[in-house]
Amino acid sequence: MSGFLEELLGEKLVTGGGEEVDVHSLGARGISLLGLYFGCSLSAPCAQLSASLAAFYGRLRGDAAAGPGAGAGAGAAAEPEPRRRLEIVFVSSDQDQRQWQDFVRDMPWLALPYKEKHRKLKLWNKYRISNIPSLIFLDATTGKVVCRNGLLVIRDDPEGLEFPWGPKPFREVIAGPLLRNNGQSLESSSLEGSHVGVYFSAHWCPPCRSLTRVLVESYRKIKEAGQNFEIIFVSADRSEESFKQYFSEMPWLAVPYTDEARRSRLNRLYGIQGIPTLIVLDPQGEVITRQGRVEVLNDEDCREFPWHPKPVLELSDSNAVQLNEGPCLVLFVDSEDDGESEAAKQLIQPIAEKIIAKYKAKEEEAPLLFFVAGEDDMTDSLRDYTNLPEAAPLLTILDMSARAKYVMDVEEITPAIVEAFVNDFLAEKLKPEPI
Repeated sequence: MSGFLEELLGEKLVTGGGEEVDVHSLGARGISLLGLYFGCSLSAPCAQLSASLAAFYGRLRGDAAAGPGAGAGAGAAAEPEPRRRLEIVFVSSDQDQRQWQDFVRDMPWLALPYKEKHRKLKLWNKYRISNIPSLIFLDATTGKVVCRNGLLVIRDDPEGLEFPWGPKPFREVIAGPLLRNNGQSLESSSLEGSHVGVYFSAHWCPPCRSLTRVLVESYRKIKEAGQNFEIIFVSADRSEESFKQYFSEMPWLAVPYTDEARRSRLNRLYGIQGIPTLIVLDPQGEVITRQGRVEVLNDEDCREFPWHPKPVLELSDSNAVQLNEGPCLVLFVDSEDDGESEAAKQLIQPIAEKIIAKYKAKEEEAPLLFFVAGEDDMTDSLRDYTNLPEAAPLLTILDMSARAKYVMDVEEITPAIVEAFVNDFLAEKLKPEPI
């Protein structure tokens, strides 16, 4: 276990009091579940979470008076109680060390040392953290993500009765009655044999309402084509009245607004960090894509339904948001030649497929997304923002969260050059330039 933890967290962590703790000691203490708490001292929601998380942490670990550093640096226990096998590590985005120190001083759990800025950034990218505060739980032995939305765990299971909060099958989480907007109710068993879109949305959210209008047409086209497809609306509305008004525009199913527990379990299951989000499942309940929103907007005729992910995407206005989700390889080409973009995709695809397959085997998300960018206003804006040369072809890796870029400007780009560039990036052999 300690090998994985040291690879993830480094050799040392610190307590709120500033004492160093060896990461390998977590294995000796029998830690089985690791919580990564991503936050910042300047965030009021993070301050609120720290208070509620401290109480939660103390209850689960049996630390009746969980004060700063309580239990975090304790010696090995021969047979720890199941709930004491939890440890939390704070991963900060603070830029000021004094503010960081003041914030972690009251934390009863551990933290990555302030100086470990590069490791912190790698963790934010690895787990695609886009909002703070965020809390995810990992299996401390395998590194597999157990729960992507620990904030809901604290709210829904304050006593830790469902520890260790592992993911349940979709069929089990969705079980119960579903509604149509005419008041008709039917059981979730009616979804058997269908592809399912799980749609997290709310009437107060303008991007949600825009997507809903497009999704209604997509739903109609898919059903008219004879496909077994159903959508389930999981509301984030602030009142039942708003829910009913919004749901009246939808021809599909919904989890009843009053069933807050089931709506929350679905949010936990898929680690929803923002709306609108459309998760597309196969008939067995396995995720096909988490990017249903992008797919619907890119494929208005639904010819590529059920939208199995492509290893390489053509950069567009609708999928450019993914550039902010982590490091992205972007090959810029001259799109005046109709075949240039397709040839570029074919060049990158074998490398992309190899990387994706490697990390899928480890049940991890690939550390890179792959794009080909032609010539349009959006691409011009991206070049300007990242201060890239006008050359084409131009091979780059853009890491927006780190405000870093890696550029290979050569006359001819070959598969060998792309693969070497990717491998050197993953091995941290490339020197970044600032964006």
